[in-house]
Amino acid sequence: MSILSKIFTWWNGATIGTSLWSARNGEHVGTDAQGNTYFRSAKLKTTQGYERRWVMYAGANDASNVPAEWHGWLHHNSDGLPESNLPPARIWEVDYTPNATGTGNAYRPQGALERGGQRARATGDYEAWSPDA
Repeated sequence: MSILSKIFTWWNGATIGTSLWSARNGEHVGTDAQGNTYFRSAKLKTTQGYERRWVMYAGANDASNVPAEWHGWLHHNSDGLPESNLPPARIWEVDYTPNATGTGNAYRPQGALERGGQRARATGDYEAWSPDA
């Protein structure tokens, strides 16, 4: 990412000001599998009196890029860090994937315009509404 985009855009990751502020005021507590970094500050408090916790995204600023265990930590559902409090992964659990809505990887059903817009023809179980009926 270019230095100009770091200065002037907030939606493509953290700006330079946020990076400097986090380095000065925050304690780095961990990094998730997507590369997002998590910080906390005991000297900065929220309005409820909790320590301040925040995330700096590795890519675009999209809250769906935060895995569930880190989401819980950010919202003070647990005091311990996710790496130390998580049970071992179950065999049926799948890896975390961020929300793909609005991207090229989004689900597109049959008949969607992005897939050519070809829908199956209506069968005999459909009857069009008529205002005269």
